[in-house]
Formats: sequence, structure tokens, C-alpha cells
Amino acid sequence: MLKVSCNATDQIQALAQCRFFGPPKYKPKPVLTRRKDGAFSCSPATKGPVLAVVSDRSGGVAAEGGITSVDNGLGSLADRLRLGSLTEDGLSYKEKFIVRCYEVGLNKTATVETMANLLQEVGCNHAQGVGFSTDGFATTLSMRKMNLIWVTARMHIEIYRYPAWSDVVEIETWCQGEGRIGTRRDWILKDYATGQVIGRATSKWVMMNQETRRLQKVNDDVRDEYLVFCPRELRLAFPEENNSSLRKISKLEDPAQYSRLGLVPRRADLDMNQHVNNVTYIGWVLESIPQEIIDNYELQTITLDYRRECQHDDVVDSLTSVEVGEDGERISKLQGTNGSPTTTEYKQDCRQFLHLLRLSGDGLEINRGRTEWRKKKHAR
Repeated sequence: MLKVSCNATDQIQALAQCRFFGPPKYKPKPVLTRRKDGAFSCSPATKGPVLAVVSDRSGGVAAEGGITSVDNGLGSLADRLRLGSLTEDGLSYKEKFIVRCYEVGLNKTATVETMANLLQEVGCNHAQGVGFSTDGFATTLSMRKMNLIWVTARMHIEIYRYPAWSDVVEIETWCQGEGRIGTRRDWILKDYATGQVIGRATSKWVMMNQETRRLQKVNDDVRDEYLVFCPRELRLAFPEENNSSLRKISKLEDPAQYSRLGLVPRRADLDMNQHVNNVTYIGWVLESIPQEIIDNYELQTITLDYRRECQHDDVVDSLTSVEVGEDGERISKLQGTNGSPTTTEYKQDCRQFLHLLRLSGDGLEINRGRTEWRKKKHAR
């Protein structure tokens, strides 16, 4: 039985442990019962297994009678309330999220920025769950000693169906080494109610010295610290050959067909590493998409290569053009579905664009990208 002390905070914790951890077919309602000894116990009102998993800072879990016991000496309050845990083998991490009203757009579905933020959140929670620092994005002990941080080099996201307001999304993530270059982190997104895969993503990360802002190769000490938490065999969110996550992005030449000039980072766009958060770039890219595409299509795939760090006082131009193939013709439909049956019906009416983010003053390239858009089912 789950034991907690009988104050208000612990009652909330106990309730949180009983939410969403059972299989989708069960809908248990958590019930708090005060026992004779004054402690509260938490149990579902309906039949069916409920598994509450709480990981400690070292990544270990202690299960007893099918329900993990909460040791007040392990983990923070956030750890206990968070709807996430390491998987059984300890080599990946799963977490559930409820789509909030402020995370949806005009279509009443989550925006791509929301999805990207969730990917970043679950990645950071995974790192914290195995004991990495809370002072930065998954920095290890050796990295902190050398004043090193992780920065995004490439992000590729595919969304096959956008969750709606109040939907529950389950995201699984894991990371693995990329030699001396950096690390790779992948994600699988599922509709928790149905188990259907609604998206996949992959990313590459490199190390930067926080003071000099220069990139640095991954040394043995850092690799040894994080490889112990990586799958023993290569595991990819996109295992298909020639998948679009591997495609090189050509530089968009000026003049572009569409542009939005003079974008300025807000203070809220800066992250804990004192540079513009990588999700902000997605919003800047979308600023120069023509309105006709926004009205009649929805974003299926976005790939971004991060070339230069953006500071709070920089001014940015967003440029967009229809992608042109080697034969000079516009690319008007997706080149592949990456194995997702959900995209097949959209193949005949899709649009692809190239993007460039640059500094307004000297034209230096900040980011280059590619987006693929599918026709909305109820387009205007």
C-alpha cells in the first residue's frame, strides 16, 4: 500500500500517483482513505491494475506489491507528481502530458511549437531521472566541471496527427552516442487512449563551452557518464532507409519568394543557457510561410539545421521559398511516408518549402530548414 503522511501536499502526491498509470481500458478513480494509524492510502475505485512508478535520482525504482513505494528521501516533489518514469530496462523514459487550452491553435489542436516543447521537456526529465544536473539541459558532472553545455545541431519532427485540447500524449525518449561529435536523442509520440503512433522525432546535440561559446568534441569522461543510460544496440525512431530525417538541406538563395524581416527575440525566448531557445526558431520559420498554406495545409514535417547561436539583441530575417528539385521543377508532394500509414492519404496534395533564418545586419546564416505540408481534411 502507498504510504504518505496526512498533510495536504502529500494527499495531492498520493492522488497524482494514481493517475494515468493503468492501461487505457481501465479508468480508475483515485480514492484517498485515512487508516487508523492516521496515514492515507491510495487505491482505484474500479478493478484493474494501477502501476505508479516513481524513479529516484539514480534512476532506480523500488516496487512492492505492484505499486512503487514513495520514499520521502528520494526525488523531489516534482518527481513524484510527474507522470513519467524510466522504462523497465532503464534505457528509455516515458511521460504522459495533457494538452492544455493554451497549447492549441486555431484548429483546436496542439501547435508544432507545443509538440517541440514537449519533446524538450521529456528529454530534460529523462536526464534528471537518471541523475544529471537540473542546472542545465542534461549536463553531466564532467561537463559541469569543464563548463560545457549541450546545444541542438539538428532537429527533425514528423507529426502524423496533432492531438486536440485535453488529449493525453505519451512520449518515449532515449539517447545514444554519435562518436566524438555529440549525441543523438529520439522520440516516439503516441495517443495514450488508443496507443496509436502520432509522431516521431530525432535530434543531434553537440557540446559547447558556455564561456567561449565554442564547440568542443565529446571526451571519454563525458561519454562514459551518459552511455551507461543508452540502449546497448542502435535504436532509431526512423529506421527506414533514405528517410527524410537524413536529407541534406540546401541553402535557400536570396531573393526568396516570401519573407518576414526584422524579427527580434523577446526576453521570454531566452533559455537557461542564455541563448534563444531552439523552439523559438520554429516560430520564426513559420512567420514567412504564405497565408494560403497556413489556411489550407497543416505542417507534417519540419527539419532544422542550427548553424549559429542567436543572442537577445540580434535582429533576424525569415526567408521562405518553394523547394525546387534537381530538374528545376517544384516539389509538390512528399517523397516518402517514413513507414507511417497515416500519411498515405495526403501524398497527392502536399507542399515543400526551404527556409533560411539570417541576421539582418550582416546576413550571417543562423538556421536553415525544410518543411512539408499536407492538405487539411477540411481546408478552405
